[in-house]
Amino acid sequence: MPNSDRYDFKKLNSPVYAVRCLARGVGLLRHPQLRKFVLIPLAINFFLFAGAFALTSYFFADFLGWLIPAWLDWLRWLLWPLFGTIFILITFFSFTLVANLLASPFYDKLAWQTEVLLTGDEPRPAETRLFKAMAREMTAELRRLGYFIVRLIPLGLLSVIPGLNLIAPFLWLIFNAWFLALEYTAYPLANHGLLFPEQRQILAQARLGTLSLGGLIMLGVGVPLLNILIPPAAVIGATIYFIDARR
Repeated sequence: MPNSDRYDFKKLNSPVYAVRCLARGVGLLRHPQLRKFVLIPLAINFFLFAGAFALTSYFFADFLGWLIPAWLDWLRWLLWPLFGTIFILITFFSFTLVANLLASPFYDKLAWQTEVLLTGDEPRPAETRLFKAMAREMTAELRRLGYFIVRLIPLGLLSVIPGLNLIAPFLWLIFNAWFLALEYTAYPLANHGLLFPEQRQILAQARLGTLSLGGLIMLGVGVPLLNILIPPAAVIGATIYFIDARR
């Protein structure tokens, strides 16, 4: 595996360590050195998640009525909370992808500035050309989005097959946690020249910690108001996640 000697994977694989990193990320949101890189993503998140909340409120009951077949009406009391939670998470998760696509150039700067703040060293020369930086980060974001869509198709089909769709919520939770970890750790890793295939290989060596970090982000994204703060906090937390585990 490439770059396996750079990190303490025992530390990266710890759920407790993942929780601590994300908590520190939330705490650093108001730091003066990071504030200007946080404000624009917060504004983007606010408007997009307001739209997601309105959409969820409008389609929630109709979607669940269509998804739960008549022969499972006797389990409706149990399936409504389960499928309802998944519907809310998927909706906010989808809007998170759009928000991240728009905010990716700012998240790149946020991860870079976080590392400068915590270590005093620049992970790479700062990009001075705004449009070049935006093109690079949005291209990387589209590549991650393609990775998501390819895997979305079989999960989506599984979700509408009667009987099999009972296991779909659990698969969605695992996949969403994995993808969100990929999404937010991409910025600090890319600052060290690690591209998407290498990023996936590194995270695959610490699956428990990766899924813990992604799962916490997923829960935060599913909570109204908190989901406005979580994305930039996740970028900062993911940067800390690798800084503190670096050998």
